[in-house]
Amino acid sequence: MAEAVVKRLVARKLADIKDEPRAREVVRHILSENFLAEEKIEAEVKALLLENAKLIKDSASDYNRLFALAKTKLARERGFIL
Repeated sequence: MAEAVVKRLVARKLADIKDEPRAREVVRHILSENFLAEEKIEAEVKALLLENAKLIKDSASDYNRLFALAKTKLARERGFIL
């Protein structure tokens, strides 16, 4: 994935990259941090929904919809773009 990102940046002339292997490593690191941050948000949402499982069950709400809404809200609050 990092290789594809670097290739597109170079092909579209969006970045002047002199050291492509280093650029790939930087992109790989950024993607890794991004995925870890998203996993952390998902874990927090699951914990939040688990704490409120009875309310969710009693309200006949859709778990997947609530999960998506809560994840979006937490991400927005933290300045994280999904």
